[in-house]
Amino acid sequence: MKVCSAILLALLSVLVFANGLGAKDKERALQVSEFGKTKDGAAIQRYVLSNKKNFEVVVTNYGASLVSVKAPDRSGKIADVVFGYDDLDGYEQDKAYIGATVGRYANRIANGELVLDGSTYHIPKNNGPNALHGGLRGFNKKVWTGVDRSTAMAQVVEFSYTSVDGEEGFPGTLKVTVTYTVPAYKNEVRIDYSATTDKDTVLNLTNHSYFNLSGVPTQEILNHEVSIRAEMFTPVNATQIPTGEMRPVADTPFDFRKSTAIGARINGANEQLKIGGGYDVNWVLDKKGKPQILQLAAEAYEPSSGRVLSVETTEPGLQLYTGNSLDGTARGKGGVMYARRTAFCFETQHYADSPNHPNFPTTKLKPGQTFRSTTIYRFSTR
Repeated sequence: MKVCSAILLALLSVLVFANGLGAKDKERALQVSEFGKTKDGAAIQRYVLSNKKNFEVVVTNYGASLVSVKAPDRSGKIADVVFGYDDLDGYEQDKAYIGATVGRYANRIANGELVLDGSTYHIPKNNGPNALHGGLRGFNKKVWTGVDRSTAMAQVVEFSYTSVDGEEGFPGTLKVTVTYTVPAYKNEVRIDYSATTDKDTVLNLTNHSYFNLSGVPTQEILNHEVSIRAEMFTPVNATQIPTGEMRPVADTPFDFRKSTAIGARINGANEQLKIGGGYDVNWVLDKKGKPQILQLAAEAYEPSSGRVLSVETTEPGLQLYTGNSLDGTARGKGGVMYARRTAFCFETQHYADSPNHPNFPTTKLKPGQTFRSTTIYRFSTR
């Protein structure tokens, strides 16, 4: 009897413990709420992913966009460290790709033209003589389908979208998914991309979040110290199209192999800096002979808050963009007007205009193949 009683007590303890865990898990369940309706009447949702370390990420199915990242500083104070908008209207009006999933082709395509399998395709020109970030209405302006894929160890949202053959001039019907994951015990947001096509096409996806690790969106990011694991970069011409060259970063303002403040050389007399109005080029990441492996690509450190952003990616390139075109006309969260150089982007991607440069890593996707790419934005302090 004593043995039976002990077993019964043990079972009751397990049940009570399990119920307690269930309550906690329910409290931390992924939260979904209405974010409004588009001008076309499509319902848009807002998803809040959080973990057990008070780290919170907000995403929306409009543009599969990252809306907010709330992370602690060295004293534990929580602040939002990415730019975004308080309502759907902000995203519909947005012209800076703030937080968006960018595609079908991130970055620029020269003259809006590419040749694939002997056929020439024309992408709408929306950046001077070139096509930028997928044309006039890229993935950042599309309504995606969101599904909760959370597990006991992570909160997960999967967004999916089908881009039909000929959309924005690109060939092939493309089925693409973007998955955001926040682990239970890590202050990071993992972004997994996958895609398939029914016809040969080109594909280059990235996330276009703007970071300010100080948590003060009106403060310039020139004091942020950045390191990039790259010995080469791809210089551009006057319209910001790569020349095809891979130039050493040594003895240039693009040498971030050692952590250096963004503002240390940004106003120097360098042709590439003048073309971009600051940093806005692609770095050729050191992949150590393993191009598809997830590896550390870059870090940013903000001295006043102590926040550190580390970026790991499977992509071959990284574009550091220092918000040179922000002009104070976009009204962001809390009514803040986003001004020049108050945020930076770490865009993990293939190189700009790759379809027109055979020496660049290919962006071609064929039927039967599955495109896969992963980027992790990890937050810590020091």
